[in-house]
Amino acid sequence: MTRYQIGELARMTGLTVRTIRFYSDQGLIPPTSRTVGGYRTYDGEAVAKLKLVRTLRDLGVDLPTAGRILAREVTVTDVARAHADAIDAQMRTLRIRRAVLRAVAKGGEMELMNELARMSDEERQRILDDFFEEVFGPYELDPQFEQHMRSVRIELPDDPSTEQLEAWVELAKLVQDPDFRASVKRMSQQHEERRRDGVDMSPPADNQMAAFNFAIDQARAALEAGIAPESDAAREVVDRVNANWAEALGVPNDERVIERLRTFSDFADPRAERYWVLIAKINGWPAMPDHSRERAWLRAAGQPFG
Repeated sequence: MTRYQIGELARMTGLTVRTIRFYSDQGLIPPTSRTVGGYRTYDGEAVAKLKLVRTLRDLGVDLPTAGRILAREVTVTDVARAHADAIDAQMRTLRIRRAVLRAVAKGGEMELMNELARMSDEERQRILDDFFEEVFGPYELDPQFEQHMRSVRIELPDDPSTEQLEAWVELAKLVQDPDFRASVKRMSQQHEERRRDGVDMSPPADNQMAAFNFAIDQARAALEAGIAPESDAAREVVDRVNANWAEALGVPNDERVIERLRTFSDFADPRAERYWVLIAKINGWPAMPDHSRERAWLRAAGQPFG
């Protein structure tokens, strides 16, 4: 049977003589025999074992575990599975770290971002559930509406982009903001009162959505044209928007349409729209329209609904 000395093993396996001697001293690769001069020699099985140990070490398997594999106390399959799972967890941690650092490099709050990014899915959802419990809990809302709102889940991916991480941080701050919570509670109270009075609280009719979109388009055109909200030109834009709302709501285009639109104002907090923009960004959904600029311009121009 062919025997190899340590120098030959080093050339065959790519390991250093010192490493092979260390493995041999640790009992991982015991010598098959010794020469008359006392030099260690190894057989072909030792070559195979050394190549296996080298591969395991390259993959991050510690020496005691490699020894257990050689002793057949555990299988390579079991060890590979455990290490793959550990690497998955390490990679997720590194990806989160990378996203946090990139967000911080753009001016984010490092401590807050790191804390929120490291939350589990359950912890993130708990923040949202706590928000709903406070703003919906005391009120009798339309069951279908409430169920839809509560069913939305936060699904920050394991490898979030900087934008997704920033959106999650913004959302977490938004739903914990006392002022925003108070605003949504007012919406919930109005919802309950109107529902009790027999008002249909289903989604707006097509003509009302068309009126809303018309208002947004008018505001966007005004912004692009550089029209200041306090100008006479802005007043003309508001007049067109109100006239279109009057037609959609079936009321005269006078103070009555203004009063009607004011009754909607509790439902017009632009942060509610921002909530959905952020959810879509976090979960990787198609982008939701963000009308915050247009609505801010309309409010500044005196349009009651915005």
